Amino acid sequence: MEDIGQQESSTPTPDSIRELNERIKQASAFVDLIDAEMGKVIVGQKDMVHKLLVALLADGHILLEGVPGLAKTMAIKALSRSINVGFSRVQFTPDLLPADLIGTMIYSQRNEEFTVRKGPLFSNFILADEINRAPAKVQSALLEAMQERQVTIGPSTYPLPSPFLVMATMNPIEQEGTYPLPEAQTDRFMLKVVLDYPRREEEKLIIRQNVSAGAALEPRTVVHGDDILAARKLVREVYMDEKIEQYIVDIVYATRKPDQYRLSDLLPLIGHGGSPRASINMALAAKAYAFTKHRGYVIPEDVRAVCPDVLRHRIGLTYEAEAENIAVNEIIDRVLNMVEVP
Repeated sequence: MEDIGQQESSTPTPDSIRELNERIKQASAFVDLIDAEMGKVIVGQKDMVHKLLVALLADGHILLEGVPGLAKTMAIKALSRSINVGFSRVQFTPDLLPADLIGTMIYSQRNEEFTVRKGPLFSNFILADEINRAPAKVQSALLEAMQERQVTIGPSTYPLPSPFLVMATMNPIEQEGTYPLPEAQTDRFMLKVVLDYPRREEEKLIIRQNVSAGAALEPRTVVHGDDILAARKLVREVYMDEKIEQYIVDIVYATRKPDQYRLSDLLPLIGHGGSPRASINMALAAKAYAFTKHRGYVIPEDVRAVCPDVLRHRIGLTYEAEAENIAVNEIIDRVLNMVEVP
């Protein structure tokens, strides 16, 4: 099981927390720089940009659900440019093969031997566009690489570059010819973010920015891959009090045994609740969220901010819930409203 960076048994002193807070305040300054650079090319969608950074800093992956044209591709491309790392985009289609993703062995007649031709997965940031359009074998190849951070081609295993981030997209309105991701596979994504249309004022700015005669703005490189790796280590050091840990456990347990949290009416609606991976990812995402807010400690608001995106794809609804048009978000809201905040 993945380690979430448990705190030392001794209770930290106020001075040590202050010192850690100051250190993280300085080390997290680059977050605002990345945000500013991405803001040059992306109007609105602040939540998507913020959650992308949370997933990156927590060493997780992110699944985006939204209609076409909401700047999903542009977001991860802008992020890769502002961090100066490699970027690959893979358009998932029904005829895609695992070898198209991870690479294959090529026979050289001149040398009379097989050589490895690595696929697009050997990059830092991967955009898996419309992941539900590819068959199960391709989805499994990607999700195995996400979990293990390595792929096997022929007899050899090759590590993937670091930092490594997969942003997969799903189109919620077009289901013909798609292969829905099984729950066990979507569980590999740390966050699932649902995108909405931009507001009126934002859309006017989008039109203006895309039809003007001036040259399109490009993000500058403000940090490097090594800076992200160092920041990930610091994220693990963010202080999380035992009460916050208990709060996370209570939230996840309330999705499994709602009757123990005065939510008995949710029992017939929830098929299965969050797994232990949900608790781990909520703790890591809350730490990363605190880091993006330049804080060295986690507060309940950090947990509440990441909770819907961590649990959205980890709660299974029953046929009864679907028949009554009960959305997962409604269940998460009920749980957050009922579980006692420390």
